Amino acid sequence: MNALDSLLIALDRGRRTVLAESVATRARPKAAPAELSEDERRLSGALMRVNHVGEICAQALYQAQAVTARSPALRAQMAHAARDEVDHLAWTEQRLAELGDRPSRLNPLWYAGAFGIGLLAGRAGDAWSLGFVVETERQVEQHLAGHLDRLPAADLPSRAIVAQMKADEARHADEAQAAGAAVVPAPLRGLMRAAAKVMTTTAHYL
Repeated sequence: MNALDSLLIALDRGRRTVLAESVATRARPKAAPAELSEDERRLSGALMRVNHVGEICAQALYQAQAVTARSPALRAQMAHAARDEVDHLAWTEQRLAELGDRPSRLNPLWYAGAFGIGLLAGRAGDAWSLGFVVETERQVEQHLAGHLDRLPAADLPSRAIVAQMKADEARHADEAQAAGAAVVPAPLRGLMRAAAKVMTTTAHYL
């Protein structure tokens, strides 16, 4: 398979990520049904929409970095991580529906932007690509920890999903670190945090 074929496959996966229903390969984390007030339901819906957007972006990043990976081992590692993120995508999608809420209207934009960033990271070389994964996943892990603090205590289904996502993201970061990740410079880490803040703030409402 040449680079063009890989890119076309990645773009088709992007289309399905944004437009089609996601199907998990792992069972969703179990929790008792939640009895939420209207305000709690709206808060949970907004937070789970942000998490769903994060999984849209994760698909884009991993697909783009798999396309640009130099080594087959790294390509396989990116593909494996992307499969975990599909589970997250399906779980957050299901939870949004249960909460009577909707995904972000800007998902095509989020996917396109993240795919472009992933291509740039991948083109910089495998070590830098892995470093980008480490930094991204560490920031996502912190973001999910914040959501566990903010989600209503009674919303056990959402909390169970977010807790499993947080554990998976930490594992992805550890695996990328062990594979030889370069350290992302501080200015770039700050830029990544700023971009993520724009995305999460916008997705909370849109």
